Amino acid sequence: MQRLLVPSLIACLLGVVSPVAARSKKSAPEAAGASPSVTAADVQGLAWRGIGPAIASGRVADFAVDPENRHRYFVAVASGGVWKTENAGTTWQPVFDAEGSYSIGCVTLDPQSSNVVWVGTGENNPRNSVSYGDGVYKSVDGGETWKNMGLKKSFQIGRIVVHPTNPNIVYVGALGRLYGPNEERGLYKTEDAGKSWKKILHVDNDTGVIEMKMSPANPD
Repeated sequence: MQRLLVPSLIACLLGVVSPVAARSKKSAPEAAGASPSVTAADVQGLAWRGIGPAIASGRVADFAVDPENRHRYFVAVASGGVWKTENAGTTWQPVFDAEGSYSIGCVTLDPQSSNVVWVGTGENNPRNSVSYGDGVYKSVDGGETWKNMGLKKSFQIGRIVVHPTNPNIVYVGALGRLYGPNEERGLYKTEDAGKSWKKILHVDNDTGVIEMKMSPANPD
């Protein structure tokens, strides 16, 4: 057993000592600062890339991908509106800058027509720095123009689900005010494409809806 331990101990000691010894034996030109350790040629193949921000305004709330064109999709930014790409993210176009809210909770495409886009305003992540929205928006021309469809006092919207075969039926999960009670929260449904809304699930003024899923086998 001792014969096995001794070589292992020696190897560990060498691993610690060797870099120190190497640093203490610099060549004369390097020690004098005549030759840099990294040159421009060493990094000429590298390019800058975005790695954030990961906090504050850099939060992405939702994606909506066109099922017929995977290069085209919309991105809902928690603190920066809605963005659209038609080349898989190579370039981006802001499509929500002229509307009433920059804080976005979700974005959804109509399964029957990818030019019909629904946006729920108000970031859906309850956290310390959250801005509220002003209801539900709808575009029928791929994000070129928008119309506010109501629920303006829902504050934060968690999810929008469109019926797969009937575009007039849409569900909205309203989280509501984060730091106090309000009446316009819960699960809402429209059967006339957003002209009117009915609250179909209401627990109380302190309980909202942040997520829901529709059965693909039975949308009812």
